[in-house]
Amino acid sequence: MIIFAGMVKPSCLVKPVSVTRIAGRYLAHQEGLPKLPVPPLQQTCERYLAALTPIVDPEELNHTRKLLEEFQKPGGVGERLQKGLEQRGKKMENWLSDWWLQTAYLDYRMPVVVHSSPGVVLPRMEFSDRQGQMRYAAKLIAGVLDFKSMIDNETLPVEYLGGKPLCMNQYYQVLSSCRIPGTKRDTVVNYTLDKRPPTHITVVHNFQFFVLDVYNSDGTPLTVDQIYIQLEKIWNSSLQTNKEPIGILTSNHRNSWGKAYDNLIKDKTNQESVRAIQKSIFTVCLDAPMPHASDDMYRTRAGVQMLHGGGSRWNSGNRWFDKTLQFIIGEDGTCGLIYEHAPAEGPPIVSLIDHVVEYMKKSEMVRTPMVPLRMPQKLHFNITPEIKMDIEEAKQNMNIMVHDLDMKVSVFSHFGKDFPKSQKMSPDAFIQMALQLAYYRIHKRCCPTYESASLRMFRLGRTDTIRSMSIDSDKFVKAMDDPAKHNIEKVALLDKAVKAHRAYADMAIRGQAIDRHLLGLKLQAIEDLAALPEIFMDTSYAVALHFNLSTSQVPAKTNCVMCFGPVVSDGYGVCYNPMDTHINFAVSAFNSCQDTNAARLAQALEDALLDIKTLLEQTPKAKL
Repeated sequence: MIIFAGMVKPSCLVKPVSVTRIAGRYLAHQEGLPKLPVPPLQQTCERYLAALTPIVDPEELNHTRKLLEEFQKPGGVGERLQKGLEQRGKKMENWLSDWWLQTAYLDYRMPVVVHSSPGVVLPRMEFSDRQGQMRYAAKLIAGVLDFKSMIDNETLPVEYLGGKPLCMNQYYQVLSSCRIPGTKRDTVVNYTLDKRPPTHITVVHNFQFFVLDVYNSDGTPLTVDQIYIQLEKIWNSSLQTNKEPIGILTSNHRNSWGKAYDNLIKDKTNQESVRAIQKSIFTVCLDAPMPHASDDMYRTRAGVQMLHGGGSRWNSGNRWFDKTLQFIIGEDGTCGLIYEHAPAEGPPIVSLIDHVVEYMKKSEMVRTPMVPLRMPQKLHFNITPEIKMDIEEAKQNMNIMVHDLDMKVSVFSHFGKDFPKSQKMSPDAFIQMALQLAYYRIHKRCCPTYESASLRMFRLGRTDTIRSMSIDSDKFVKAMDDPAKHNIEKVALLDKAVKAHRAYADMAIRGQAIDRHLLGLKLQAIEDLAALPEIFMDTSYAVALHFNLSTSQVPAKTNCVMCFGPVVSDGYGVCYNPMDTHINFAVSAFNSCQDTNAARLAQALEDALLDIKTLLEQTPKAKL
């Protein structure tokens, strides 16, 4: 059972001049959004075959074609499942969102660390001591509370994509929420709708958790100066570095953590401490400095610190990984955040970051009247021998994950969105084609590629898949390094591949992609039928879902980059933020796979981007 708020506070359609509450405006906006469509069955089957063509051999493709013909027969299984989905679509606000939350996140049993939760690296700060760290933390907290006030006051401006208003629900899910482990499946709780919504955040330092009230009794937020004073108190009462890292339990395999959780909260003190963390608006992790890294390695080290904290010896215990939002502020100036993925995608998180970064530029420490503030409450845990064993197991598993994650965060400084735009090409499609070329050059084959597409044009929309590897991208990458092919032909193939990507992306955001539809048909079959249809047991289906490249464009105004782990053992995770004149990339792989290497793919990607630029510059336009 999921405790998940559907609607929280209304938000208005345009940014109002004053912060007057327009009750129901957010609800009216949400109700005005169209429902997610169920695509036509024949269309999905045809597009599925097209997606399979470059990745499975002709014999396998032929077998799948026959299965699809059988599946689509009038009055057959496909038609029955399609009708079931359409009925579900009529009954529910969104036929997919609950299923997706369950299958993609809450039923997923791998640790959230590396395998699910993305990290964000913010620009490096210049401070090198705790005063700087705490001044920054105080401003950041004030900035997040300022963003929260837009949610609470219903003044969050609605976002648009291609002139269409987007669903704003995810913004109402990221604060005061937390994932809760189960031995078979997890749940998400959201305390925003409580009669008395939370007024505290949690701060963790040296593995010790504190409750910090961030509002005065009259409901006004604490000033930056007041927050700073409170953070000083927290710092000074958590100097011991030998405390048990209770938070590392949240990094374990979900079943193991679910069992350990049940055991942990049998104790009343532990239960109250855990509840205080879960209920908090968000968490702030004041991290110890990491080992020094050279300038070119700094971003990569910051990336892994955001994703996993560096291991049990460093900051991995200075987290509560189930918390939706955790801001990480290192004593050495390394800053960023990690978020639990179940309630939201990257764009709302990045939008919050952009707001906070702007707020911090103008926010200065203002001396406030010295009203004595209550000492932040330290959260206590009673550690039994059994809990100690669970902590040791989680530490070992975390350190294995840390050693296995291969990461490269880099800045491509030769050009940004400016160059593809000058060629009248979509920057995202351009980058995706360079990625296809980079992968092909290393692995001598093309692979199924996942790029997330937003479904927020629809009520409660989450994501679907843009399959960036297509018949057209396959032809382009094979031609690119073929000496028998002329540049003019290569450019024509590139142009066709870029346009095909753009067309698929447009189709996906309009709810007409294939992946979520196929998943819906499969889940409908599990609910309705005794046996799963053959198309879902087919080798082609497994191949199509084995995404060796899992990618996401997460654009931000802030010069930051998001990072996440691969989704398959022999794959890569690639996230990028294209700025005007440079592109921030984060590439991940697993060291346990001999065939993949993050730095090698990052280098091949840089080479591919430059080679494509050279190709376009050397080929006369007039002849195209």
